[in-house]
Amino acid sequence: MTRLAVVPALAAALTFAPAAGDTRAPATATATATAAAARTAPTAAPPTALTVAAKQRGWVFRDGHGREVTLRGFNVSGSTKLYENALLPFRSAADAARSAQAMRDLTGANAIRFLISWEGVQPSPTTIDHAYLDRAVEQIRAFTGRGIRVLVDYHQDLYSSHLFHEGSWYTGDGAPEWVVRAGDYPRESCGICLLWGQNMQTNEAVRRAAYDFWRNRRVSTETGEVGVQDAFLLQAKAAMTRIRQRLTDAEFASVIGFDPFNEPYDGGLDGRSGLEWEKTYLMPFYQRFRAAMDAAGWGDKPAFVEPLVFWNTGFFEEGGLTAVGALGTRYVFNSHFYDGARMTIDPSPASDGTYGAAMNEIRDRARTLATAPFVSEFGHRMSGGGSDRTPWMVRAMYQAMDSGVPGRNWWRDAAAGGDVLSSTQWHWDLYSGRHHEPMNRNPAKVQTEGDAWNDEDFSVVAADDSGTLATRLDQAVLDRLYPSAVAGDVLAFAYEDLARSGYGDAGRRQAWLAVPSSMPDTAALVEGRRFGVLVWRGPATAPGAPTELHLPASFTAETTVVVGDVATRAGLPASGPAAIATETGSPTAHRLLLRPSGAAPGTVHAALVVGASTGPAVTPAQLTAAAAELAAWKEQRFPS
Repeated sequence: MTRLAVVPALAAALTFAPAAGDTRAPATATATATAAAARTAPTAAPPTALTVAAKQRGWVFRDGHGREVTLRGFNVSGSTKLYENALLPFRSAADAARSAQAMRDLTGANAIRFLISWEGVQPSPTTIDHAYLDRAVEQIRAFTGRGIRVLVDYHQDLYSSHLFHEGSWYTGDGAPEWVVRAGDYPRESCGICLLWGQNMQTNEAVRRAAYDFWRNRRVSTETGEVGVQDAFLLQAKAAMTRIRQRLTDAEFASVIGFDPFNEPYDGGLDGRSGLEWEKTYLMPFYQRFRAAMDAAGWGDKPAFVEPLVFWNTGFFEEGGLTAVGALGTRYVFNSHFYDGARMTIDPSPASDGTYGAAMNEIRDRARTLATAPFVSEFGHRMSGGGSDRTPWMVRAMYQAMDSGVPGRNWWRDAAAGGDVLSSTQWHWDLYSGRHHEPMNRNPAKVQTEGDAWNDEDFSVVAADDSGTLATRLDQAVLDRLYPSAVAGDVLAFAYEDLARSGYGDAGRRQAWLAVPSSMPDTAALVEGRRFGVLVWRGPATAPGAPTELHLPASFTAETTVVVGDVATRAGLPASGPAAIATETGSPTAHRLLLRPSGAAPGTVHAALVVGASTGPAVTPAQLTAAAAELAAWKEQRFPS
């Protein structure tokens, strides 16, 4: 049994005290006005709650209809690290609604990772800022109202901005000032650091603060002595309780879980290995957070737990929760992926299959831990050194999350590709390049460019002078065909996006998903076109809802081609075995609905989906020939 130890006076204050004397930047609109703006989304039936469930080769997310769900979306956002945003992703619920609508329309995203800050929740030892949490709920509601599921994330980087002085090269976010003041840490210095993340290894102040957190150091505050980790868990329970109370049951069904701690790092191993540190300090913290979730009314939501931050980045591979035993379905294995080598010393571009091994490592780790995998951060810089490689790097990351087999081998080895990975890309910043953040509270160091945080620039969108959001990365990379909900079990999936190697219309276009010569009619049908292939096994009983795939904007009702045993046709009607419908919450984004008719339980289905808005007209004979090839391929690779 875990115990949240805290002095009685502090516990009472955290339970009942309203926010007072908070000098942070106020919200830019009244609660009434912003709440109204957040509810202007198109009306639609809310998604059902997700659970983690077993399948033959691992664990996946399933909805209330039993369908295997793939989550795809973005982090909102790094603006939570900024005081100009009052430590929230958006300055108002109206901004959240505008951003949510653009995200749904431009990319078909069905999930976000929504960042909040310990400092925002608990600005003083005796204060839980309910107004901060209520603004967060209004912003969350802007997404759930558009059919977008939400993972809430307690975000931190380098522990706290309050460890850093006005002249520092770097800054942090997370812990409130009163925690840092009680810790009495030395003046920070990173030494010779080229990247902000090096502070985790060389900055003594940052390391000591993290060390104290994991060991629950007792510190003195104006209200008494408290364990640092105890204080965090107590406010987390209060925050989760408030969020649950303010969301309706239908809105809460769209919340998929909680990420307890972004990118945990040790702060000092005391001669032990990273594996031992995860087992001794990290996993017990996650178990305590899990208990706080249960007590706050989140018992049916999993904790999305991250391994040691250095795992699976190309350097410092130790970690991965390898020594903690099976997690089970009350947890999700929540990994980040950044290409550490190409962010630092490797000048090579990414190409077909570059990230298959890294994503397969995430799949394998989750399978060993007996739970579902999730990639809650990935991406690459949008400007500066190496950013010319970003389009195909991100493309290759998505490719590897779709399937762990390179495109050149996929048709031969599709069954070996593993489950489709759910993910949220870093990140989606409505205010990209339009910030006004005094770095470390220094009015002489106002940050305006990029993310306005440690010289980062990762946002895949930016607003123009009118406030209209547009993608900064080729939309072909971001607006992807993906199996959002599959009635049964996904056996294989791959998508050819034909994204350019440069930005906008620049760079070259090259297909990675090569159709074999043994399927000449299929190859002719997809040549020069975007297309995807889904193979799935139907459920043991009649499905209660159709299989759904998000359709990129270029896949219109008139020009989308479907080939397979469910239907073979050019053009999609509004009903029938293969039909088109709008995405929940969007008037312009669409999804493909597949309803097998008369199939026996457990039948293996295959569907080739082609965006035929370019190229010669598709003929009935061509469709018939491609359907025969696909059926023969399916029977050979996935025998019934």
